[in-house]
Amino acid sequence: MSMATNARVFRSMEDRALLDAAKRQVIEEHFATAVLLRALMEIDTRRLYLGEGCPSMFSYCTQVLHLAEGAAYNRIEAARAARSYPLILDLFERGAITLTTVRLLAPHLTAENHVAVLQSATHKSKREIEELVCVLKPRPDAPVVVRRLPAPRAVPVQPLASVSSAPSASRIDATTPAAVEYRRERCSVPEPSPASIAPLAPERYRVQLTVSRETHDKFRRAQALLRHVVPSGDAAEIFDRAVTLLVDQLEYQRFAQTERARATKPSPEPSRHIPAAVRRAVWRRDGGCCAFVGTEGRCRERAFLELHHVEPYAVGGVATEENIELRCRTHNAYEARLFFGPDLVREERAWWAGSFRSERVDRSLRNPRFERVAVG
Repeated sequence: MSMATNARVFRSMEDRALLDAAKRQVIEEHFATAVLLRALMEIDTRRLYLGEGCPSMFSYCTQVLHLAEGAAYNRIEAARAARSYPLILDLFERGAITLTTVRLLAPHLTAENHVAVLQSATHKSKREIEELVCVLKPRPDAPVVVRRLPAPRAVPVQPLASVSSAPSASRIDATTPAAVEYRRERCSVPEPSPASIAPLAPERYRVQLTVSRETHDKFRRAQALLRHVVPSGDAAEIFDRAVTLLVDQLEYQRFAQTERARATKPSPEPSRHIPAAVRRAVWRRDGGCCAFVGTEGRCRERAFLELHHVEPYAVGGVATEENIELRCRTHNAYEARLFFGPDLVREERAWWAGSFRSERVDRSLRNPRFERVAVG
């Protein structure tokens, strides 16, 4: 079946049929990759790549099979590990583990532990596998380093010769993109990379980031102010105290989390405002996680959380603990589309009063296809 035919077939499918087709394609892809791994195992054992003019399996996979370097590396490592531990191929064919999982775990597998380790790695994310590796081989804590990064070294700009082969070819101007890229590559200090968080051992993580001078000065000030409590000035403890205060403040602002809750007065009229007591109870009940439950289980998103009316406010839903649940932003919008349909009109803030105004939606507009899945 051609790609164009596939596209037409998928476009004509119902939603559930398309989702089921995607699952079947993943199973077939796993099976096909497992067959390739078995072939690579035998080619590597017989060293057939030498007769193909390649000095290594990596060269054979990239130059003859035209695999990307990362894909070649993952498949070679998985094939060599599966040669020693056949359970790897069985789990991979079932979609229980991935090539990345095998690559990360392979150096730590032994005849004694490989069954237990591979079984514990099934259906785990890369971050969870990295934590499992730290259990198998813990690393020491990273040293505390707070230092100033060196400034980029100024490099005199040399005029670049033109590509033209004529003897009188002119020089490229120093302001052209080529000259700018040339200066950037000659700079001795690369651009700062994003912050990295990596596990070192069970319950131990390395956090590395680059901050501005202002942030550095604030840290040094906090370090000085805490000397009577943290005489060593340990950066990890100061970081923990700062993040703890920030989390407490944000949970208080967003979801009214506090140890000393005040009594909430009942509202005389229906209101969109969600009382602090309700926000507090919903946050604790839903565990600070999106409570949407789909056909494959509950959503696990913890970012961009919003308070969701199960029975929408526009059709009379009230702000009670039973009618409010946590939703990630995506699922909140998804349920709104299911309930009201695609032509959803959002509220607008009145410019003259700063308050919300909107037309109340009649219950007859409710989408009959909407079915809420109860949270277990």
